[in-house]
Amino acid sequence: MERIETDILVIGAGSAGLSVAAGAVQMGAKAVLLEAHKMGGDCLNYGCVPSKALIASAKKAHGMAHAAPFGIANTAPKIDYAAAQGHVADVIARIAPVDSQERFEGLGVRVIREHGRFVSDREVEAGAYRITARRIVIAAGSSPFVPPIPGLNKVSYLTNETLWDLRQVPEHLLVIGGGPIGMEMAQAHRRLGARVTVIEGAVALGKDDPELTQIVLDTLRSEGIEIAEHAKAKEVRGVGGAVEVETEDGRVFKGSHILVAVGRRANTDRLNLDAAGIETTRAGIKTDDSLRTTNRRVYAIGDIAGGLQFTHVAGYHAGIVIRSILFGLPSKAKTGHIPWVTYTQPELAQVGLTEAQAREAHGDKLEVVRFDYAENDRAIAERETQGFIKVTIVRGRPVGASIVGAQAGELINLWALAIANRLKMSQIANMVAPYPTMGELNKRVAGAYFSPRLFESDVVKKVVRFVQRWFP
Repeated sequence: MERIETDILVIGAGSAGLSVAAGAVQMGAKAVLLEAHKMGGDCLNYGCVPSKALIASAKKAHGMAHAAPFGIANTAPKIDYAAAQGHVADVIARIAPVDSQERFEGLGVRVIREHGRFVSDREVEAGAYRITARRIVIAAGSSPFVPPIPGLNKVSYLTNETLWDLRQVPEHLLVIGGGPIGMEMAQAHRRLGARVTVIEGAVALGKDDPELTQIVLDTLRSEGIEIAEHAKAKEVRGVGGAVEVETEDGRVFKGSHILVAVGRRANTDRLNLDAAGIETTRAGIKTDDSLRTTNRRVYAIGDIAGGLQFTHVAGYHAGIVIRSILFGLPSKAKTGHIPWVTYTQPELAQVGLTEAQAREAHGDKLEVVRFDYAENDRAIAERETQGFIKVTIVRGRPVGASIVGAQAGELINLWALAIANRLKMSQIANMVAPYPTMGELNKRVAGAYFSPRLFESDVVKKVVRFVQRWFP
């Protein structure tokens, strides 16, 4: 067995692990990276990248069938689902070199394509190697959670990992789970020719502001997607091409394929964490605010840390531990400034507190302002007038922003910046946005905050009248 000593050992070559490994070697540390499966992890191969690529195909098909308002005849698109999946594969292939073993070895990272398993508090075995590291970063990610629904293990089902192997569009896709992944894939497959039913045990898109999610759900239903809420799956049965899901209230949903999209579970099983004194929780590995585990030599970042499961959070975590490991600087991970987006059409975006959370936290100190897409000229020109921005404000500073509508995922960036840096609404209002852009919506909602103070204030009116009278 070959023994290796290194400054930093990274377990997992997804977004989080790759960022730590690259940062470490480029700033002078020795780094070893373990990855037994695909470089790039879930995001590149099964998650963000392929899902957004398929959504793009579906959006093109939908646009062809709904072009008449722009003076172009509606055309029934000729959908080649296999070709759409080919587009997905091509997108992955074009991005893959950035995450490849060759690139990281070129940077100076030693890449070992094996599973890692702790054998002591600072040693990990990986195939024929035993690696001792000054610091270890666990970035092994997560996998689709498959719930123990009776009968599910007896039928063929899809997850976000196996969905991309399909080359024929499902006749009728049953989606178990009404979260972001489930709703995105439901709309994409409906637009690509499948019948779709979403089966959600509680409320669809339940982590977002219900006023906004209602717009998304109404749109999806208008496109022909059946969304069954408060429908907890009790049993699954059937054979290939003819499956059914029975819910606890007795409803039965029949389809040709099942997509399980009820959440994810941390990939902790094969790590032998007990040997390193690393504790876990139901969500993942237990960490403190600096992302250290119960073994102070070891950090856990990204999905496996059990918090928000987004690629951008993984990258953020990487920056936190790089500052701590390489420079010895105290650094803590926070969540209040982290945005997230559901890439349905219309898009749904959130950063900071929702209105309900803000009211609970701040009571009568809270102010809420909003601005509708229907009052934005660019939205009118592109017939994207469905949606609005809602901002929650305390003492002149935004504490949350919720957006539903076109390009919500782009518009939320400004509010993420504002909340991360504790900017004031006056600073947002001072911004000059180019006309006509969707970005004007952000400035206009800031204007909506100040309008009552300017136009409905007796003091302001008295000052203006005084100036007009005495300063000719």
